[in-house]
Amino acid sequence: MVANEFVAGRGAPIQLIRNRENRGFCAANNQGIAAADGRFIALLNNDAEAEPGWLSALVRIFDGRHDVGMAASKILVYEEPGRIDKAGHLIYLDGQNRGRGMGAPDDGRYDQIEEALWPDGCAAMYRKEMLDKIGGFDEDFFAYGDDAELGLRARIAGWKCLYVPDAVVRHHRGSTLGLQSSRRLQLIERNRVLLAVKLFPAGLLWRNWMYYAARLAAGAWAAFRGVGETALFPGWRGKLRMARALVTGDMQALRLVPRMLRKRRDIGKIRKLSARQVRLLLNRYRIPLADLLK
Repeated sequence: MVANEFVAGRGAPIQLIRNRENRGFCAANNQGIAAADGRFIALLNNDAEAEPGWLSALVRIFDGRHDVGMAASKILVYEEPGRIDKAGHLIYLDGQNRGRGMGAPDDGRYDQIEEALWPDGCAAMYRKEMLDKIGGFDEDFFAYGDDAELGLRARIAGWKCLYVPDAVVRHHRGSTLGLQSSRRLQLIERNRVLLAVKLFPAGLLWRNWMYYAARLAAGAWAAFRGVGETALFPGWRGKLRMARALVTGDMQALRLVPRMLRKRRDIGKIRKLSARQVRLLLNRYRIPLADLLK
């Protein structure tokens, strides 16, 4: 699947949906979800390659588990298949999220079936019944962080996610826009704000700026040392470009805040977890700031 195409199956035939313009990850996936009539929806990005048995391993995990609505793959770095790209997701409490195990060696520590916060949309499976009840991807997100929004919304609605280590995919990281893309940073920053405004418990939302400030301070220290993602933007010109992207993302988010607040009110229609339960869930899968900056 790419941003302007989606392949959906109705029984045996394959249906190809092709858009004339790039409508984004969310809208393209929603088109395919609407066209599909199976019990499960599998997503596989155009920059990912599945190992044999990937699909069947994901399908099996739903057997007898009626509260499981999402399945996460073991995603390896394509160029280094002995290294983890994502094994489910973790989140920082300002809304920034990161793949669980990112950069770690595939040495067996991620070889157990276990609950995950949500799957990475690069290679995931969703129960169609769940999507029919809570809706698909939020198209205001366009791309990046969209899987986090859908995943957290599903968790709030009472659905669970399981990580499936036998469902293996190799992923070319950042190949959609490129790891050094300012547009990529803008979308990530914009969408982490939209995620928090739409779905975070009120108490956590009001403290969002504190976590964000802590992350910025830690990021500035990382930039000084030339480590982490800041190393992708070398020199003072690169750091300035990075800062501009973050500010632009925040400004874009502010324009969408009223729309997110309206959507926030609608979450009550599907809510199963209390604000306290959501806060505990996010803390359970909270990524340490030091790990986020690696």
